Order: sequence, then structure tokens, then C-alpha cells
Amino acid sequence: MNEEIRQIISEHGRLRVDVDSLADDADLYQAGLSSHASVNVMLALENQFDLEFPDAMLTPTVFESIASIEAALATLQPRGRVA
Repeated sequence: MNEEIRQIISEHGRLRVDVDSLADDADLYQAGLSSHASVNVMLALENQFDLEFPDAMLTPTVFESIASIEAALATLQPRGRVA
């Protein structure tokens, strides 16, 4: 799942740095993720993982790091899905 998240951020996040140079807990907003780009990342994640982020999860903290995105996705994954 981590590699898929990194690929999506690379394609849609418009970061100032290479996503592969970031630690999982690095602040994506400090790396250049804008609120507009975070929406694009969210939509790509929903498409890739065939899920929908509930309104309660549409907060900056959910998208602030690869680790936080991965944790959010883990709570939304249907049981038994292997990522």
C-alpha cells in the first residue's frame, strides 16, 4: 500500500521534492502539498483503492504524511483486502 500511496502523491501531489526522498512521517504540506493538490490525491486514492473518504476524514491531518494516509486507508479497507 505504501508504494501505491507514494506513486499517487508523486503523480498528483505537486511536491517540491521527490516523494521517494521523504520519510513516511514527513510533513507533506511542508514538502509542497497544497490543499488543492490534496484533493487530487484524495480522489486518486479513492479511485485506486475503490473506497470513499467519509466527510469526517476530510481533514488536513489525514493527508499530512504518507503514514497518516496509510492509517486512514487501513481503517477504510474492507476486511480481507490485500493491498
